[in-house]
Amino acid sequence: MSSASEKRQQGQATIEAAFALPVLMVLVLLLVQPGILLYDRVVMAGAAAEGCRVLATAGEGESQQCQDYIMRRLSAVPQADIFHVHTTGCTWEVQLDGNEAAPTATVRISTEVKPLPLIDCAVGLLGLCNERGNVVLAVEATAATQPDWVERQTAPSDWIRQWV
Repeated sequence: MSSASEKRQQGQATIEAAFALPVLMVLVLLLVQPGILLYDRVVMAGAAAEGCRVLATAGEGESQQCQDYIMRRLSAVPQADIFHVHTTGCTWEVQLDGNEAAPTATVRISTEVKPLPLIDCAVGLLGLCNERGNVVLAVEATAATQPDWVERQTAPSDWIRQWV
């Protein structure tokens, strides 16, 4: 049989848990949101870098194939609004500049991410969101289309010496 003292201790533990649980949930949200944003940026940066390499070898009129390649790489990001807003229309924006004839190739990728509940209030107060209440993530990658030694050498015989 439990005494009155044990019942009070059980009641105290229940009240402590009722106060601690919401605090723990907010801490979990504070840890999850940066992880989601970091994952998105890593995938976007990888897609932009690989897109630069493809764009640097693309000829005239092949930019659509490069953009399709980048979009396939971006499909690693789930189509949930907390990863990438997709319910109101795809928010991926891919901009390509350059090709094999240009000195550099540049790929810019941006998207919108819906903040988690409670985090959205803080993001709004800090002014880190757009007019739709979403956070905008953007990355850019630039790559030279030709190595430095090609720019320095003019004759094909000079190129051969670079490989031997």
